[in-house]
Amino acid sequence: MWPFICQFVEKLFRETIEPAVRGANTHLSTFSFTKVDVGQQPLRVNGVKVYTENVDKRQIILDLQISFVGNCEIDLEIKRYFCRAGVKSIQIHGTMRVILEPLIGDMPLVGALSIFFLRKPLLEINWTGLTNLLDIPGLNGLSDTIILDIISNYLVLPNRITVPLVSEVQIAQLRFPIPKGVLRIHFIEAQDLQGKDTYLKGLVKGKSDPYGIIRVGNQIFQSKVIKENLSPKWNEVYEALVYEHPGQELEIELFDEDPDKDDFLGSLMIDLIEVEKERLLDEWFTLDEVPRGKLHLKLEWLTLVPDAVNLDKVLMDIRADKDQANDGLSSALLILYLDSARNLPSGKKMNSNPNPLVQMSVGHKAQESKIRYKTSEPVWEENFTFFIHNPKRQDLEVEVKDEQHQCSLGSLRIPLSQLLTSDDMTINQRFQLSNSGPNSTLKMKIALRVLHLEKQERPPDHQHSAQVKRPSVSKEGRKIPVKSQVSASPGTSGSSTAPSTPVTGGGDKPGVEEKTQPPEASPVAQRDLGRSSSSLLASPSHMSVKEPTPSIASDISLPIATQELRQRLRQLENGTTLGQSPLGQVQLTIRHSSQRNKLIVVVHSCRNLIAFSEDGSDPYVRLYLLPDKRRSGRRKTHVSKKTLNPVFDQSFDFSVSLPEVQRRTLDVAVKNSGGFLSKDKGLLGKVLVALASEELTKGWTQWYDLTEDGVRPQLVT
Repeated sequence: MWPFICQFVEKLFRETIEPAVRGANTHLSTFSFTKVDVGQQPLRVNGVKVYTENVDKRQIILDLQISFVGNCEIDLEIKRYFCRAGVKSIQIHGTMRVILEPLIGDMPLVGALSIFFLRKPLLEINWTGLTNLLDIPGLNGLSDTIILDIISNYLVLPNRITVPLVSEVQIAQLRFPIPKGVLRIHFIEAQDLQGKDTYLKGLVKGKSDPYGIIRVGNQIFQSKVIKENLSPKWNEVYEALVYEHPGQELEIELFDEDPDKDDFLGSLMIDLIEVEKERLLDEWFTLDEVPRGKLHLKLEWLTLVPDAVNLDKVLMDIRADKDQANDGLSSALLILYLDSARNLPSGKKMNSNPNPLVQMSVGHKAQESKIRYKTSEPVWEENFTFFIHNPKRQDLEVEVKDEQHQCSLGSLRIPLSQLLTSDDMTINQRFQLSNSGPNSTLKMKIALRVLHLEKQERPPDHQHSAQVKRPSVSKEGRKIPVKSQVSASPGTSGSSTAPSTPVTGGGDKPGVEEKTQPPEASPVAQRDLGRSSSSLLASPSHMSVKEPTPSIASDISLPIATQELRQRLRQLENGTTLGQSPLGQVQLTIRHSSQRNKLIVVVHSCRNLIAFSEDGSDPYVRLYLLPDKRRSGRRKTHVSKKTLNPVFDQSFDFSVSLPEVQRRTLDVAVKNSGGFLSKDKGLLGKVLVALASEELTKGWTQWYDLTEDGVRPQLVT
C-alpha cells in the first residue's frame, strides 16, 4: 500500500499545503515544492486498540500506535528570495485515531473515515537549508521548535481528515462534530514548589516565579506569573472543548519564569474519562517529574444539552442573570458550520470577482474563515465554536468581506435567543445577507448547546475515587495512573468566576506572548476562594492518596515472594500438566529514542495469568531498569480488577543513553494488588529483558513468558 500512500501525500503537499503556505503571508507568494519523495521505508503500525465501551453502535473506533522513520526528500523553493530548503528525514511516533462511521447496511459497510491524532505526536524533522528559510521576512520570528509545534498541532483535534467512502453520506454531518463535553478548569493554587532562582552564584537559594501551561488537545492556555512565591495562588478559570474520549487528557506543566530559559517545576496528566465519570473533582495533586510540589485544581465536566430546560439554573449558577452579557463563565456553546455563499456582489470594482472571507463574532470573541480567491460563489466548509455567556442577550454577527479591497459584501445578525426556540436548538438554512446583492445568501448550520454540570447520584458513603493518569518521566504523554481520593470543596462551589477565552482550532489570534505561542488566554480573577491553604492541607480529604503499593522491602526479588510463587506452581502442577508458559505472558513494546535519550516501554497486556482467588487476580505491572531499584526508578501501571487477561496499553520511559541502556536489564514483574491488608498480595510472574540488542533503536513488540525468577524457562524432557 505504501507507494499509493506516497502518491496521496504528494497530492496533499502540492494541492493543499502549497496553496495554504502561499496564502499565509505575502512574502511566501512564490513558495513551491520542487520535489516530494516520501521514501521507500513504509509507516509501521506497532499496535491496534479497538474500543468496545463508551462507543456508539454505528461507529468503530481504532487507535493505531504508528511509527514512521523515513529517509525522504522534500525540496522547497521561494523564488522571490532565491531561497532553497528541504527535509532529509522525518520521524513521527504517536497514537492515530481512526473512526469508521456511520456504519451502513450496504457495501462498503462504512460510510466515511475520520483520521486525527488525540495528542501532539512526537515529531522530528532533519532540515536542510533551514537557516536560509528563517532569514526571509515574515519568518524570522520562527524557529525549528515553533515550526514543529505548528505542524504537530495541525494533526491534533479538532483538526481532522474526513474521507467519505459513499456518495450518499452527508459530509456536512461529519464536518459538524459536536464536542463530547466541555472541561472547566479552575487553576487555583500550588504549594511547596521548588525554588529555582539563586543568588551569589548559587550560594543563596531563592524562590520561583511560577506560571502554568494547560493543554487539552491543541487548546493551550497560559496562566499569569506569580512573582517570588513557592505557594502561588492563581485563581484562574479556563474552558476547553473535549472532542474525543477515551484517550484525551488534561496536561499541565508548571514553569519558573526566567529572563533566559524557563525552569521546569513539575507536570500532571489527568485522564478525562475519569473526570467525566466523577463530573466534579476538587483536590490536591502531587506533581510529577520533580521531588516536591502540589497543585490544587477543581475540574468540572459539562455535558452539552440540546434543550433549554436547565438554562435558567445554569445562568443563575454562573451569575449570568446579573452581570454583563459578554463576560464571565459560559452557559452554552455555539457550534457553527460555514458552508458557502451565493451571488455575492462584485465589491469595489464592477464585473470583478471578490476574494471573500467571513468574520463571525459573539460579544468580544471573533473568528475568521479562510479566504476564497476570485469567486462570488465561495465554498468554505469550515466549522467554528464560540463559548456563550448568556444566549438570551447575545447575538451572532456575521460579515462577508472582500479581502482584496477591504470592503463589506454583506452582513447578518442572528439573536441567539432564536436558537432557544428552534427544533433541537439548531438552524440549517440559507440566510439572506443585508447590505448586499438582491439574491446574496450565506448557507450555515448553527446549533446551541447548554453546558450542564450533572450531579452524580451516589450513596451517602460513596468515596470519590478516580484513576488519574500521571506521566512517569517524559512530557510526551507517558503516564502512570495513580488513585487519588477526591473530595469536593464546598467553599469553592459558589464562587463567582470568569473564564479565559480558549482557542478551538486556530481561528483566534495568539493573545499571550510566550515561548510556546499558546492561543489567547485571558483569565479573570476567581473570587471567594479565600480559604487558607493550611486549612486545606490539614484536611486529609483534600490530600492526594496514592494507591497502596508494595514498598521496596516487599519487592518481587525477595525470597519470600519467590517462595509464595513456587508454592502456587506446585499447587497448579498437582492438578494439571503445565504448558510452556504456566504463569502466563506479558506483551511489551521496547524502543530507544536517540533524539530524546530515552528508553520507551509500552506495557500492552497480559494473558493467562494465574488466579490468586476465586475472583481471579487484580494484576498490575511494575518496571525497573536494573541495577537501579530506587523508588524514583520504579514505573507502575494501574491495577486491573478481577481479570487474568488485563489490558493496560500504558507507556513509560527512562532517561538513559543508547550505549548505557545496552548494558542494562529491564526487570518486569506482574503482581497482584489485593486489598491494602489482603493476604492475596504477591507475585504473579516476572521477566528479565536484556537490552543489548542492535534492534533497540527500531524497537519491537513481543509476548514474553512469565517465570518465577524472570529467566527463560528450561525445557524439561
